[in-house]
Amino acid sequence: MRILEISLIGIGLAMDAFAVAVCKGLSMKKLDWKKAIIIALYFGIFQAIMPVVGYFLGSAFQSFVDSIDHWIAFILLVIIGGNMIKESFGGESENCNEDIDFKTMVLLAIATSIDALAVGVTFAFLKINLLLAVTLIGIITFAISLLGVKIGNQFGSKYENKAELMGGVILLLMGVKILLEHLEIF
Repeated sequence: MRILEISLIGIGLAMDAFAVAVCKGLSMKKLDWKKAIIIALYFGIFQAIMPVVGYFLGSAFQSFVDSIDHWIAFILLVIIGGNMIKESFGGESENCNEDIDFKTMVLLAIATSIDALAVGVTFAFLKINLLLAVTLIGIITFAISLLGVKIGNQFGSKYENKAELMGGVILLLMGVKILLEHLEIF
């Protein structure tokens, strides 16, 4: 998997964090850069840790699923992407407050990075450079989350659902690409 593909997956995964970051920015009367950086750090760090956990879970079961690993990657990415697309039409904003206490942020970071855990499982089957992948995913999520707080503070929740839709489409397309490559169609 090339850097571009990993970056696209990182962008797709970061969209949940972006949506919550927009909400956090929306709740701030005046943009607080210290809070924005803390929010972005939580999301970036958790988004980088979860694929590692998923990778080791996937590696533990790799010998059992070697012949169908591309189907597993396809199914997981399609389910995650499809769920994000579905949620983008929901319209409700959750966790829209300015709190950045430890408990609140850990719960939000876990909730927005569960998808990354599943993607980490697919990484084990694809034999990618894990350090490069999680570094890119963490940095991309940090940057997108920081941007999300700024956008939320300036423009409101206008982009929240569009971001989730875009993230879902990216993950869905990456799943299809993996399947087509393994079936030697693409």
